[in-house]
Amino acid sequence: MDLDLGQLRALSAAVSEGTFEAAARALHVTPSAISQRLRALEVATGRVLLVRSKPVRPTASGEVLLRLARQVELLAGDTLAELGAGEPGAGGVQALPVAVNADSLATWVLPALAPLAGAVCFDIHRDDEERTAGLLRSGAVVAAITTEPDPVAGCSVTRLGAMRYRPVAAAARARQWFPDGPTAEALARAPVVAFDREDDLQHRYLRQRLPGPEQAVQPPVHHVPSSADFLTAVRLGLGWGMVPELQSRPGGTDGHLVEVDPAGALDVTLHWQQWKLRSPSLDRVAAAITDAARRHLVQ
Repeated sequence: MDLDLGQLRALSAAVSEGTFEAAARALHVTPSAISQRLRALEVATGRVLLVRSKPVRPTASGEVLLRLARQVELLAGDTLAELGAGEPGAGGVQALPVAVNADSLATWVLPALAPLAGAVCFDIHRDDEERTAGLLRSGAVVAAITTEPDPVAGCSVTRLGAMRYRPVAAAARARQWFPDGPTAEALARAPVVAFDREDDLQHRYLRQRLPGPEQAVQPPVHHVPSSADFLTAVRLGLGWGMVPELQSRPGGTDGHLVEVDPAGALDVTLHWQQWKLRSPSLDRVAAAITDAARRHLVQ
């Protein structure tokens, strides 16, 4: 089977942009051309590759072809950059889709990537660290920060270190809710701030801190799905929460946060997974991430 590169590019653009019209604008062709290329690719493979929803999404077969399309784009971008060496701007800027968990994005990842901004254009997908590996499997990204220690098929994995979280609250709220410390009675009553309904860190702490079944302790929970707004919610006194040590340690905030339980830290081990491709741009990103992780994460 011969796979047409133009058809693979159309598939990648349709998934990235979400619609045929947006993909057409990105590739400077007509929506009809995108539709024709995708239909031809489906005929060539004998598979339905896209669900024609808004946004469009790949089928299981489409994910296989999408991984190939993204790999071809990565290698082609590196080749063009190499050919353009010595001619400023001739090689263009390589685009890399990368998955990063929200807390890493809000603390140490962006400063690590900033020096590469002139050579790489980042398409950052934010997701929970327990779900980012799924974006690798689907072909949506070329690399991810994830909690999965086992490599996704076709990927290499490097241990980065652990993000340490501490249970903290606004100082006035801590005095109000925990006058005698984090007792079982106080933890059962004090409101909690969680990132979203998949965020288990606060309840992991409760399971670790309190004896008995988890269902015995069900405090009120506020859901705030943004790292910056999560921290703001805790500072404003909506509830206590597990905040990254990088944000809650002295000098990391304005001093209004206090630790609810100094012995209650939780570590979340992170790994870097990336496609097994000889790509100078991807290797530069990996080096920047691993170097920053050594400096900022618990080793």
